[in-house]
Amino acid sequence: MKHRENLHIGNFDYQIDPKHIAQNPVDPRDDAKMLVYNRNTQEIAHRHVHNIIDYMDNEDVLVLNDTRVVHARLIGNKLSGGKVEILLLNQVENKVWRALCKGSGLKSGTIIDFSEFDIKCKVTEKKKDAVYLLEFSHEVGPVLNEFGKVPLPPYINQPLSDSSRYQTVYAAADGSVAAPTAGLHFTKALLGSIAQHGVKVVSITLHIGLDTFMPVRVEKIDRHVMHSERCRIDDKAVGIINKAREAEGRVIAVGTTTVRVLETASGKLSSGGVKSFDGYTNLFIHSGYRFNVVDLLLTNFHFPRSTLLMMVGAFMGDKGTKTLLNIYEDAMQQGYKFYSFGDAMLIL
Repeated sequence: MKHRENLHIGNFDYQIDPKHIAQNPVDPRDDAKMLVYNRNTQEIAHRHVHNIIDYMDNEDVLVLNDTRVVHARLIGNKLSGGKVEILLLNQVENKVWRALCKGSGLKSGTIIDFSEFDIKCKVTEKKKDAVYLLEFSHEVGPVLNEFGKVPLPPYINQPLSDSSRYQTVYAAADGSVAAPTAGLHFTKALLGSIAQHGVKVVSITLHIGLDTFMPVRVEKIDRHVMHSERCRIDDKAVGIINKAREAEGRVIAVGTTTVRVLETASGKLSSGGVKSFDGYTNLFIHSGYRFNVVDLLLTNFHFPRSTLLMMVGAFMGDKGTKTLLNIYEDAMQQGYKFYSFGDAMLIL
């Protein structure tokens, strides 16, 4: 019964004043604050992201998610009149996309015109939570980066002067509708210093969809259905990670999306290593999960009731979520900023 009580959604909730939500990225990127928590000693230190190298050994491996945010936000108009804002989530088939739509009177058969790049789409089906299926008149993927806009989170209330600030400096594989935000803190210079320190740096890929950061709406979180996201880890990364584990080096994951890939690719290997993987993961990590691969985690401060918060709480260990929320409360008092453009937390 105690286990069930620990999984109640109310245990993953907290209140935040909007003043604690970052509206702009820190410049330079690695000057963001970094709260360091040691799970063994329960000690907390207040540093900056560029200090992360102080917590690394030369046998360690740093793992990054190299997904790139697609310019998937489109503004159009219904032929019958009225503005429509669209966030493309994923391509279902040729010219058909699953999308989050904001606009009145949207129903099956509605035509939306994007005159800026001479493309139209038709609403073919309405799903739940304002998600629709859209059939485009032409292939839309090739023109997104030219005509689409970066899909900033709704709590960011002003446009970015430089859209590259919502991309990691190592982004390579198009496919996400949101940035792997822990990775936004790294500069090329910092990554170079980490490599010079002897730490191996490898990349995996997970394309982030809407469901990653949607709040959990069920009362018992183990009833939550985690949607699948495409991810990949290749033989080269596998070899480096497994070699580091054999040498008693640690695996340092940058972000919760990286954790999902590594833990999915572990296949519960007793060695704590990983196997190559190219497919979809619906792994939901929450209280009671035993981590197989990840030793250290760099992450941002996450939404209440989100699967990301639940994963970080699980990583903190026994009573981890309660400890995490206490740390969040203290972090707000200390002036840390939360969410996508906010500060970071390193868990040792």
